[in-house]
Amino acid sequence: MATRGSALARAQAAGVQGALAGRRLDVELVEVETTGDRIQDELIHRLGKTGAFVRALDERVLDGEVDAAVHSMKDMPTEKPAGLVVAGVPERAPAGDVLVTAEGHDIDDLPEGAVVGTSSLRRQAQLLNYREDLEVEPLRGNVDTRIEKLLATHLQREHEARVENDKERQAKKGKTDHDEAFDETADEWFEGLTELERQALGRKVETEYDAIVLAEAGLKRSGLTEKVNYERLPRTTFVPAPGQGAIAVTASDSEVIDLIRDKLDHPRTRVETTVERTILAELGGGCIAPVGVHALLQGEHVHVDVQVLATDGSESIKTSRDLPVGNHANAASEFAAALRDRGAGQLVDAAREEAEE
Repeated sequence: MATRGSALARAQAAGVQGALAGRRLDVELVEVETTGDRIQDELIHRLGKTGAFVRALDERVLDGEVDAAVHSMKDMPTEKPAGLVVAGVPERAPAGDVLVTAEGHDIDDLPEGAVVGTSSLRRQAQLLNYREDLEVEPLRGNVDTRIEKLLATHLQREHEARVENDKERQAKKGKTDHDEAFDETADEWFEGLTELERQALGRKVETEYDAIVLAEAGLKRSGLTEKVNYERLPRTTFVPAPGQGAIAVTASDSEVIDLIRDKLDHPRTRVETTVERTILAELGGGCIAPVGVHALLQGEHVHVDVQVLATDGSESIKTSRDLPVGNHANAASEFAAALRDRGAGQLVDAAREEAEE
């Protein structure tokens, strides 16, 4: 089974591997480098719409070198190569985004002009639509790398302050009028840091971030939810990317497809992500336009929130609808077509033109 080599991708693939092992199926993971992994200094929407983090893995599947591939569903193009099938969709992790800060602020607490890091065109547009005063700066890398970039400035400033305090303590040793700013020495403080914080402390700072936005699922699967301060962004205001939090396992061999579907597929997640990706395909957004779609199965209906924005956040079309679960794919397509006629198509087309410039 093919997977990207990032820590998050390996964690996702290991989860699939473990689920299949629990059903008495042995799986060997094969790491594959993708275009998105090689090009680290380009924004994701500039990498093209053919699946910068997906295509190399699926080519291995179609060539018969591996039996299947594990993807983050939100990275997958809506158009699949002939013969390739999404064979398995395991139960989804939390679908929303989180705001990560050094001190646990929420988005309304950030100072005017705060710098927020993200590599996502959708998140950038949503942030600016919610607070036009924010400065949104590019941020790429693995989840832990992004967090290190956020924490670096904060930790380095605190370290410098502690070193200065240690010097003052030594200079005034024996005097009773010295007020201690810190209870610990700089060395004692350093010993109490996590490995993530130590890595951040030694990182060269290129951009000073006040906050960053990440997918909660990525934070959770990376095992970092207990190591950082974060606040969930409301999913009705910051509508997640279609398929966010979900994993897709692709295959082409009919026996492998049936086997994976039987052992991995989560019906509720399959319905919800089918609705989300059908709407995305109809709108034609892909990764080149700020489109958020989130579906939630509720009894006989699938409740859907859709948000389409201008890339600078200056315009937003947002609406919700309950779709019949018995005809969810067709109903999602009709819903998206109506959204295009309401102006969503113009916003998507404008974003595409910007991406091609």
